[in-house]
Amino acid sequence: MARPRPRDLGIIFGAFEPGKHNAITDVPGVGVGHFTLVEGEGPLKVGKGPVRTGITVILPHGGNIFRKKVQAGCFVLNGFGKSAGLHQIRELGTIETPIALTNTLSVHRIADAMVGYACSASPEIGITTGTVNPVVGDINDGFLNDIQGRHLREEHLLAAIRDARENLAANSRAGKAPAAGLPPAEGNVGGGTGCSCLGFKGGIGTSSRKLPAGQGGWTIGVLAQTNFGGDLIIKGVPVGALLKRQSPGEPETAFPLPDPPGSCMVVIATDAPLDARLLTRMARRGGLGMARTGFYSASGSGDFFIAFTTANPVPHDPECQDLRFPGATEGGPRSIPTSDAGESSSAQVSAESKAPLLLRREVLPDEAMSPLFAAQAEAIEEAIINSLFAAETMTGRDGNTRRALPIEKTLEILKRHAVL
Repeated sequence: MARPRPRDLGIIFGAFEPGKHNAITDVPGVGVGHFTLVEGEGPLKVGKGPVRTGITVILPHGGNIFRKKVQAGCFVLNGFGKSAGLHQIRELGTIETPIALTNTLSVHRIADAMVGYACSASPEIGITTGTVNPVVGDINDGFLNDIQGRHLREEHLLAAIRDARENLAANSRAGKAPAAGLPPAEGNVGGGTGCSCLGFKGGIGTSSRKLPAGQGGWTIGVLAQTNFGGDLIIKGVPVGALLKRQSPGEPETAFPLPDPPGSCMVVIATDAPLDARLLTRMARRGGLGMARTGFYSASGSGDFFIAFTTANPVPHDPECQDLRFPGATEGGPRSIPTSDAGESSSAQVSAESKAPLLLRREVLPDEAMSPLFAAQAEAIEEAIINSLFAAETMTGRDGNTRRALPIEKTLEILKRHAVL
């Protein structure tokens, strides 16, 4: 039986309303899928287990992401991690593959599998067009998992991608376009399977916010892979420290345990019309939402934030690179509107023109960003707490155990502090 989410128990984070499912998939077109691998028990035997790991995939949209890229930004708060693809996001401001979240020592294997997936969908990659930039984030799940065994394979990534596509297809069949994905599973699933967070069992958590119409009506969704240290804080109450003081001799209440080295991956999605610079501004502020939960960015924690928008997609279209405008001069390039696919009408273009094509897109001004920043902080905070409420106690290699957050005792503490 699934554990309740905090909001279902009356724990409300911030002032903005969540989306329909309070999940990253409330952003239209975004899908999430998981592959979870749990095998074996007992002492660690490298290459054999026990295995407590997985892959979580975020689809920015349901089409060919290499051919129709999304604008993106990223930020590294503490760089103790092995994530792949962030350099090109910073340089070009786009994402061109699904985003995969897994464990640290499986990053390169999953990145290789992502290249294979992209080349299968776009056989021209590296032959008649440029290469592809796989985006893979990581956390260290070695406390519970046989991380050296690198048990994840290409077929596991493909299974997670299929699950994400099914997540989108479920609502597409209901006639919604663009599709809004169903709420993804949280807790001990996918890339969150072996996570430890704030001394408890961590995992995958998600949340969303919907801005009022007067502030644009945009949706901001967050998915977090929580595997970091600190003392748990919920709505300003030091829950972790208070749980330590309650019956410290009882195993089920001796929380939290010391934290192993870990990391946190936070993926932020929105349908607001932003460019790479504004998305980088959002990513740079991701740690503010995390800090509300007791996070402090330990030396051995890799803390990474990726933000993208489903608005203003960027076409990968080599033919467009040589298009010119009618009447353009050598020193004066002109812009023309683009279709949803980012393609211009051939009737508007003259082969004799020498000015390069400029794509014109609507982008929010900086002055409109503050509500997005505030909503994002709320969603990140709630996504992290959602991961803790969803995660269940797990025993992994060598009997190492991460206990679930004790919900009833947590509620008692929050009631004593007038939070509930």
